[in-house]
Amino acid sequence: MGEMRLGDVIDDHCIKCRRITNHSIVSLVNGDAAKVRCRTCYHDHDYRHEQAPPSKKELKKAEEEAQALAAAEAEGDSAISVSAKEKISPEPA
Repeated sequence: MGEMRLGDVIDDHCIKCRRITNHSIVSLVNGDAAKVRCRTCYHDHDYRHEQAPPSKKELKKAEEEAQALAAAEAEGDSAISVSAKEKISPEPA
């Protein structure tokens, strides 16, 4: 596609319609679309490059994975600190 201009029609994912629809470019930043207006429901939003936002289910799964990773790292850090303390502290005679 050539140079974008205000008012040009592009496809994007509308967060209100929850599907890809035609949008008009409302604002440009450095020659790229920044804000668009859905031509179906007239809702203005940031240009999403036709990417749907993650679902609540996907967000919850990602959060659980992050918590599990943090717990594993914390468990690994405590094991390392205990073994380091054993090496540093002198053994009783």
